[in-house]
Amino acid sequence: MTYARAIAARRAFALPGYPTLADEGFDGDYVSPIQMTSGNLDGPMLISKDWLDAPSVRKHRPELQRQGYLATNPYNRVIDMVLRLLGLVRADIYITPVFHLLTPQRSSTISPVHARASFDAVGRHELLGRRPVALGHDAARVLRHFDVPHVQAPHPSARIGTFATKAEQIATAMKAA
Repeated sequence: MTYARAIAARRAFALPGYPTLADEGFDGDYVSPIQMTSGNLDGPMLISKDWLDAPSVRKHRPELQRQGYLATNPYNRVIDMVLRLLGLVRADIYITPVFHLLTPQRSSTISPVHARASFDAVGRHELLGRRPVALGHDAARVLRHFDVPHVQAPHPSARIGTFATKAEQIATAMKAA
């Protein structure tokens, strides 16, 4: 499976009630907009629950169009700490979600059935032989469902521990993967 096919699979995937990237003007040559800066197909792979919710995409459109992520949110602040610990930059890694649509509101719950459907349709094509790091329980649960070998680490936005502690745990998981 080539990356172009993974992009095509993302473009073809839809579920009622969830906006697509195209619906919000983010139908680029990537599977997830965060890959504008973190899309190294040979780099360590981090998989989390989702990219963003539709209201946040609308609110932060200019920043997202420029770099594909929100630099000041907790998730990305922790990822930046991880990269510093490992001596890497975003261009060295690959970040993707298991759920390739947008949630309709902030902090929406994604049904496990929907998360699995998205990974089956899209995400499995992104693996390209890599052993991913599952960021959080939601991503790990989907990978376990499909028997994808992975290393689990805390989600960077988890409301447990400090940013530094989560960054150290994720860095350790990346080394193990």
